[in-house]
Amino acid sequence: MDTDSQEKKVLSAFLAAQRASVLAIVDGLDARALTTPVVPSGWTPLGLIEHLGHAERHWFQEVVTGAAEPLPWPDDQAPLTIPRAPEAVFAFYEEQCRRSDAVIARTPLSALPRGRHHEPLGDELADLRGIVLHLIEETARHAGHLDIVRELLDGRTGLGPR
Repeated sequence: MDTDSQEKKVLSAFLAAQRASVLAIVDGLDARALTTPVVPSGWTPLGLIEHLGHAERHWFQEVVTGAAEPLPWPDDQAPLTIPRAPEAVFAFYEEQCRRSDAVIARTPLSALPRGRHHEPLGDELADLRGIVLHLIEETARHAGHLDIVRELLDGRTGLGPR
């Protein structure tokens, strides 16, 4: 296995672990809890899951490949709150993660993006390697948010594989 493949395998494993943590943290919450805002900014756990799906779609499809399939619904909701059923949101997130994994698998880590993200982050993330690292960071950050919200919702802590 060459160095690029080894590094890609490690980065992919860290991204998969963070995604698994996100899903484990919200596992067992009913639709009411998933759509309940518990912090003053008003976001909901389900809204954050959809946000992570949009992040996967944006970075790996729009930025890395330069194009993305149309969204399955209008993107006109208030940030991080949504009217969709949990099943639809989880399916969207999982599909975006599968598409991201496919992009990672077929793209060299040093590949330049074909699309663009706004400044300043757009200039900082100059290749697939940086974008994967950013998604690990983004997913881990939001897993932490979900940890706190889960504790506020039902007192459960220490959820997730890591």
